[in-house]
Amino acid sequence: MARSAAETRQRIIDAAYGLFWRQGFVRASLDDIAARAKVTKRTLYQHFRSKDDLMAEVLAHTSELALDRLHEIAERLPTERDAMLDAMFAELGEWSEKPRWAGPGFTRVVSELADLPGHPARKIARQHKTAAERWYVDLLSRAGVLAAEARGREIMLLVEGTMALMLIHGDRSYAEAAAGAAKRLVNGK
Repeated sequence: MARSAAETRQRIIDAAYGLFWRQGFVRASLDDIAARAKVTKRTLYQHFRSKDDLMAEVLAHTSELALDRLHEIAERLPTERDAMLDAMFAELGEWSEKPRWAGPGFTRVVSELADLPGHPARKIARQHKTAAERWYVDLLSRAGVLAAEARGREIMLLVEGTMALMLIHGDRSYAEAAAGAAKRLVNGK
């Protein structure tokens, strides 16, 4: 049975997604991706001009999924400030305990591509992190936090630092410490 071009393209994206997050964006090879997608390397190149283009497509897809997840999380967060912040950071702590959790993927890819400032994947990572920061600002605004823009940026810094330290130490208690810091920030203490 012949596959449609769209199905083949999606299989390549799915294969690349899995390998990029497991092996790293730089280490995952196009040969490995083609093999995992059960296509030839030639077929892969019919859909993507380069590994860079494939990385950008995978990150764009990943960003959509991650932002959808943030909106789902927002729907179930408490509306009271302190409870909302506790729940947000508890969610991070729970995420860090998932099997094969390897930290914040967009931060990882930018670290891997640190010497390539014009790489298309870095642009997508920047757009994603900007959207995530906007999400925090919107949540804080709805909760009546003064100077929500500034507090949202500070919460973003806490989130990024929390994920990095949980990855380094394997210690979920950083999420609890960050929640305490976030509450002091938004409550002006």
